[in-house]
Amino acid sequence: MAASSAAAPLAAAAAANTRQPVVAPQVIVSDIKAQQDPLKIVTMYPFEPHEVQKIKAAAPNARVEIIICKTREEFELKSKEAEVVYGDIKGDTLQFAKNLKWVMSGGAGVEGMDDVMRNSPVVLTNYARTFAHGISETALGLLLCLTRGITKFYMPQFTKRQMKPVGTVKSDHHVELVGRTMGIVGMGGIGSMIARRAYYGFDMKIVATDAKPLPKPEYVSELRDPSWFMEMVPKVDVLVAAAPHTKQTERMFNEKVFRSMKKTAYFLAMSRGMLYDDMALAKALKEGWIAGAGLDVTPVEPPPSNHPLFDCDNVVMTAHTSGWSPDRQIRLIDLFAENVRRYTGGLPLMNVVDKGRGY
Repeated sequence: MAASSAAAPLAAAAAANTRQPVVAPQVIVSDIKAQQDPLKIVTMYPFEPHEVQKIKAAAPNARVEIIICKTREEFELKSKEAEVVYGDIKGDTLQFAKNLKWVMSGGAGVEGMDDVMRNSPVVLTNYARTFAHGISETALGLLLCLTRGITKFYMPQFTKRQMKPVGTVKSDHHVELVGRTMGIVGMGGIGSMIARRAYYGFDMKIVATDAKPLPKPEYVSELRDPSWFMEMVPKVDVLVAAAPHTKQTERMFNEKVFRSMKKTAYFLAMSRGMLYDDMALAKALKEGWIAGAGLDVTPVEPPPSNHPLFDCDNVVMTAHTSGWSPDRQIRLIDLFAENVRRYTGGLPLMNVVDKGRGY
């Protein structure tokens, strides 16, 4: 589909400006104006009536029809005529969706993408950065529970209706974050927001790695490619897993990494559970290779009740809920509405996934 002349300069600018990685270099131009047919968006997501109106209102010069399917069978049938799908579409359903040009994933991670989607010309967008607000707040909350002794020393007392100070005013039972170094793997939405809040809120030094050649933010001391990872690990007081799940990142936080960390260091897993070896982590925590871990994600979710992590008193966990909040839903609808506006106006879409990289 040819791009309009008005949109071409925007495409060139987006491609050249690596400081805006969430803005797609592609220009997707809808045919709906020429066809005078409605833009059919098919989904199984139960949008609220006011959310449907907000999405439609984003494209006042186009007719937008949002078809909410109640069963998978209905979704597969309706998708054959759809120009846009919101959610997950795979295999034969995608192959028979001859009018499909754009899929809006309902989440941030797209590791479940199959080969049919990977090799399809259909554009895939996601919700990268949309959930980073709550995730970054949770990351710092988990870390504070560990460094201030809340999880290990005070919550057990609370359950017994007791409260006595642990340690002394000089002992290391309570640790400050000021001046400590945080190392982040993955400077996307989650990693960059954790970095910013750790730097400005807690006066921490930030070092990081990322597979993309990103410009270094002012709040990051060093930003290098993944080859620096094992050199970075022994230097940091907090190691954060914030990368997407790919073949390259799967179980990258393993026994070798945990043995290379400072004994006083903490590990935070905030993006995908498959990034770390949970059994190696449990061993590291029990044997004192590291000081503690804050986990929002695990390789198997939920972890089984007999998992050794539940035996570690230096772990604090949440149930892959760090991105949840009423506010995230507002951002979710706003982003999709903005992309509908862009699509119908022939403008670059936001958050286009590099299907080759997997994020």
